[in-house]
Amino acid sequence: MQIKVFDRFNIVIFLCTIGLLTIGLLAIYSATSNNPMVETYFTRQLVGAVIGLIIVLVITFIPPKYIFQSSYFVYAINILLLISVLFMGRRILGHTSWFSIGGFGIQPSEFAKITTILALAHYVTNKQLETDITRPKDFFIAIVIALLPISLILLQPDMGTSLVFFVFLFPLLYWAGMPNYILFILIAPVVTAICAFLGTWYFLAALAVVLIALILFKRNLFISTLVMTCVIVSGLSVNLVYNKLQPYQQKRIVSVFSPESDALGSGYNIIQSKIAIGSGGMWGKGFMQGTQTQLKYIPEQWTDFIFCMVGEEFGFAGSIIVVILFLILVFQSVRIAFICKNKFLSLCCIGFSIIMLFHSFFNMGMTMGIMPVVGIPLPFMSYGISFLLSNLVMLGIIMNAYRNRKEYT
Repeated sequence: MQIKVFDRFNIVIFLCTIGLLTIGLLAIYSATSNNPMVETYFTRQLVGAVIGLIIVLVITFIPPKYIFQSSYFVYAINILLLISVLFMGRRILGHTSWFSIGGFGIQPSEFAKITTILALAHYVTNKQLETDITRPKDFFIAIVIALLPISLILLQPDMGTSLVFFVFLFPLLYWAGMPNYILFILIAPVVTAICAFLGTWYFLAALAVVLIALILFKRNLFISTLVMTCVIVSGLSVNLVYNKLQPYQQKRIVSVFSPESDALGSGYNIIQSKIAIGSGGMWGKGFMQGTQTQLKYIPEQWTDFIFCMVGEEFGFAGSIIVVILFLILVFQSVRIAFICKNKFLSLCCIGFSIIMLFHSFFNMGMTMGIMPVVGIPLPFMSYGISFLLSNLVMLGIIMNAYRNRKEYT
């Protein structure tokens, strides 16, 4: 009998990760080549990548029951760290998000994404509690599990990381069995608010769609009226909420639609990033040959704007390769969620795949000027040890789900 070596090891995911890590390391080296900290940035990221890959392999072979049993414990530890960082953390650019340990910056909020998904997946699949996400009590507890770390992260303040929690929360609960109608109620006000910000006609179109959906759902008149009222209020409150934002936050939003309105301020990075990507052409200017990146027109481009370096030096071809690698990773993760018989691991895969998809889509959108700049780094590529390790831990759990996809517990 021929032994299938990779029957329990997803080599596709592993190789895609190696590819993204390699491109990311090349981009960081090039982006920091004229920086006295180049060896520090590149070396730290390289060491983090090696350690992270070892962690991936270790987690892959851990029995799933240990991951399940430790979920609440790691969640509680992370909550304590999020509280501690508010009082003892290092303040950088107005954010208190990091602990400084041995010269490395450790960011608890990055690991909070993992521990929150683990805790949520544990809660909704706990057979002893007989959790049913369709019951108001169980649904409320699940929301509280997510809102606790979100509240602490907002106090840092870190709007970008907080946004990620809202993005994965609803798909995860939907995968856990939340009814379509509840999902619609939660999403409709948000979508309507965004449309209202874009303009009156978008707002009216959103209201029409919501009204048609409510008719199709055929719920009682009182509930439908209540939902419609909330939707209208959310749309009409957009300007009020916008005026409550900090000036720099308002500028970031405006710069998405009109970066030229503040070309030397909030729109500067977007303009320079679009120039860098556009100047790369089909094949790019060559490794370490990009003018925008080498002349440092984009500040700290090795973090959130790492993709513009890829676009300039490796061109459209290199950018497409990065996009394809991310799409394969997300597709494989969702596929594993479908075929995995362990509901706990299946939920984890959905949550982690949503995070990877959101981070990659939003980050690339930032560099191309179609998304606001809110500090969303690119998975496996942007510089940041905590972010890198957290992504590789997620990957390890996804690999574990693939390895044990045929087992129910």
